[in-house]
Amino acid sequence: MRTKEQLTDSIRRGRRAVLIVNAHSRRGRQLYETAHAQLTDAGFELLRAYPWDRQEDLETTIAAAIAQGPDLLVAGGGDGTISTAARLLAHRDIALGLLPLGTTNNFARTVGVPLDLAEAIATLTSGKVIDVDLGIAGDTLFTNHVGIGLSAEVMVAAPPALKRVTGRLAYPLTALALLTRHRPMHAVVRAQGRSHEYTTHQLYVANGGFHAGRPITADAHADDRLLVTYPVGGRTRWQLLRETARNAATGHRRTLHTDPFLATGEVLLETDRPARVEVDGEPAGHTPLRISLAANALRIMAPPGTPDH
Repeated sequence: MRTKEQLTDSIRRGRRAVLIVNAHSRRGRQLYETAHAQLTDAGFELLRAYPWDRQEDLETTIAAAIAQGPDLLVAGGGDGTISTAARLLAHRDIALGLLPLGTTNNFARTVGVPLDLAEAIATLTSGKVIDVDLGIAGDTLFTNHVGIGLSAEVMVAAPPALKRVTGRLAYPLTALALLTRHRPMHAVVRAQGRSHEYTTHQLYVANGGFHAGRPITADAHADDRLLVTYPVGGRTRWQLLRETARNAATGHRRTLHTDPFLATGEVLLETDRPARVEVDGEPAGHTPLRISLAANALRIMAPPGTPDH
């Protein structure tokens, strides 16, 4: 493995990259040609470019891109595309470049990559390689979060036809429909020799600093060696709705020392009945579940002034 400085220098000098864009999404289809042209204009030698439009082809496409031997893999898409690319690039001597083309772009926000396409490409030319942590849920690596409870039920239940017609709006619509009959769960979170108990409809464990495009807290980062565990509301459905709105409105003013956040390096989650789990928006089994960190597991291109712990 090259040092971060050596890999940064290789990217700046050689500009050897591959491009992967989620052309299944509206923004990906619209901006693929623009991204390709702007990367070429910036001096990148694109060994291959892959516009993919079927979810089942994503891992195969990324594996083919890695096989080209680039210094930089540029991934354009939302958090699902970025998360899959990050998982496959973990512990490799290849940096991940982000073109945030999704709706919430949580990971890009966490690591400070600009959401504007031209500015994101400028980061690839003038930025630096940093190391960030990835979470591990069971044996699955993730960038952003693990959701236990209602969010995982929504990922399974959202009708494909509704998603085609309404896009991401399908998820809150499905959540409201499920919430009328959703039962709260009793969750026990074991960490650092202590047990923390919650009765709630929804529990999250976050690796980064953003969820649903909003800050979780003002001081959560992707390389702080911490997972942030927190319930959203209590036993009643009204508490879930109220806390969801409160989190979105006040996350930028809260800190990891504020209730109900629990910041640790590893947690064991148990529930009174098997609860569904989603990892970065994809169904991923049931509780019980151990979640930990892979420190400095991923190399990314970040803006020049980004802290690198």
